Amino acid sequence: MLIRERQRRIIEELKRDPDIGVKVLAAKLYVSEPTIRRDLTALHNRGIITKMYGGAMLNLSTAFSETPFSLRVAEKSDTKLEIARRAAARIEDGMTVMLDGSTSAYHLVPHLAQHKNLTVITSGAKTAVMLAEANIRTFCTGGQMIIHSYSYVGEQAEAFVRNFNADILFFSCRGLDLDGRMTDNAIEEANLRKVMFTCAAQKVLLCDSGKIGKCCLYNMGTVSEIDAIVSDAALPFSIMENLNKTEGTHLPSPR
Repeated sequence: MLIRERQRRIIEELKRDPDIGVKVLAAKLYVSEPTIRRDLTALHNRGIITKMYGGAMLNLSTAFSETPFSLRVAEKSDTKLEIARRAAARIEDGMTVMLDGSTSAYHLVPHLAQHKNLTVITSGAKTAVMLAEANIRTFCTGGQMIIHSYSYVGEQAEAFVRNFNADILFFSCRGLDLDGRMTDNAIEEANLRKVMFTCAAQKVLLCDSGKIGKCCLYNMGTVSEIDAIVSDAALPFSIMENLNKTEGTHLPSPR
């Protein structure tokens, strides 16, 4: 297990059980107690947790927020890389591409670098830096940054997005229920994606199979409003039925 993935798992375990100790964490993650202690020290130094005797306590900003970007980017990284590879088949030279601030969209950047004359609009600060390093013409929304996710949101970001007409939007969500509802835990990001939907000719959801069947707090819309879903697994019939109400197609996973 990668270090960032293990640290993400530690945060999730602390959210479920604030009293969990080093010994139990080591058993759950199949590593040694000294390894867990080193991880706790690293998370403490980054301000995510506060170390205590025998365990740790999540800081308030972490306990009630999404998992930090630096840990989420390692979550199912192989899966996200494969989803990004498949999604990249929709990109053509000269396109204007819009990306949300998700880690799924972030993994698309290396594929974008293989095309000529692209313009990219993104709400992700980390994504914008990676695009610039790839020498891609980039516009970043600005606005209020969500701590830990490095995503810009709010009225300023929404107003900025409305200035553009994109050929294609790649975005993600935190949950896709069996009725085809796309949901998220952050209302600000959900609202920004709704604005992005109105500014893109094609809308493509990047969704790993772990999100399927989950329903989070805030609605972003349904799959009948988008053009395609790229996933690592075959989608349930109920989702496919709603998706096929559009003219778009699902990009299935090879068996």
